[in-house]
Amino acid sequence: METRRVIVADGVELAADLWPAPAESPHPATFVLAHGLASNARLWDGVARRLNARGHTAVTVDLRGHGRSSKPDGPYDVPTVADDLATLAGELRLDRPVVAGQSWGGNVVIELGARHPGIARGLVCVDGGWFEPTAAFRSWEACREALAPPRLAGRRLAEVEGYIRGAHPDWPEAGIAGTLANFERFTDGTIAPWLTFDRHIAVLRGMWEHHPSERYAQVREPVLLLPVGPADPDGRGADRAAAVERARAALPTARVRPFTGDHDIHAQRPNEVADVMVNALADGFFA
Repeated sequence: METRRVIVADGVELAADLWPAPAESPHPATFVLAHGLASNARLWDGVARRLNARGHTAVTVDLRGHGRSSKPDGPYDVPTVADDLATLAGELRLDRPVVAGQSWGGNVVIELGARHPGIARGLVCVDGGWFEPTAAFRSWEACREALAPPRLAGRRLAEVEGYIRGAHPDWPEAGIAGTLANFERFTDGTIAPWLTFDRHIAVLRGMWEHHPSERYAQVREPVLLLPVGPADPDGRGADRAAAVERARAALPTARVRPFTGDHDIHAQRPNEVADVMVNALADGFFA
């Protein structure tokens, strides 16, 4: 695995980890893997390893404001982040990759398909790509109040790690390590999220202003939708299922493959997520 820093805009570099396909692979494809809000590239490590084991190249990326990438004051709207991915693909000379995004990243890859037709051979939306906060909240203020992140800066690493391990006892170690990589670590044993509170709110505002349902008809690439259920801690399972079905019906070419598990299913069950994507490539869905 090699880490590259790629300039995608004035003053903005993205950190990307490249996992090249084994030299003996007969028909390698490339998969670009984009994370969700307040996450980072390393939650995709397990998926990247599995894709490698099945003969393909993986590129995992920290989006702007996150992880090891640049942290500009803005902008953080969805079209800008989608443009970053398009520029990254061009700078790395990726040949029609399959581009996957999880959660907020799913919305980003839908926008990528609509804005930059032909860059990808296919898109994968992992429990995302259909989020429209305007459908769930009466106002931006209500959305912000409900979805603002907890103030974690200054918490002790041991406390945070203990919580993560306790909340996800069935996760592989790569998923735990990837989640801990959401935080900068300090010598006094405390942490702070790489994505600051104010930038988190800016990303959330970008989601509020973005409407993926208005973009589906412009997406010409085949889209694999991977919703996660039936866990329903917020009581909105029926709403999510309806949103996924609307996306499937509106996208010109789409397939749904549901999972059962956590929202970060790519960290919880990386081999299965990778296999579903590779199998869609093998059976011709991603032409």
